[in-house]
Amino acid sequence: MNRNPIIPFVLIMALGIGLVFFLSIEGLNNADEKAKEEKHGETAGKEGEKASSGEFDPEAKYKESCVSCHGGNYEGGAGPALKGTKLSKDEIKDRIKNGGGIMPAGLVADENLDAMADWIKSLK
Repeated sequence: MNRNPIIPFVLIMALGIGLVFFLSIEGLNNADEKAKEEKHGETAGKEGEKASSGEFDPEAKYKESCVSCHGGNYEGGAGPALKGTKLSKDEIKDRIKNGGGIMPAGLVADENLDAMADWIKSLK
């Protein structure tokens, strides 16, 4: 190897190319597994959408999707405070469904809008 210094570089290059090839195949397998997991997760329902009894749990949905903007004690932050809101139930449902300001639309499924709005109105 002392006479031809290019041989170690060729060996390192071959090893690198082989590693890239095999790691790419492993990554494709992992991507397929992740896609299958996500597909099964969608059919089982999102956290907060269904409680263990099969009913919608507004508080769980709040903790999953809303707490970062409306605060842990519903006091507000990036979003308005939910305690003591002056909005009517229909206005709350409209805001949850269509969004507004920095709030994204569609955070709660349409069939659960009434339960979520009732829960928000019950916060004191």
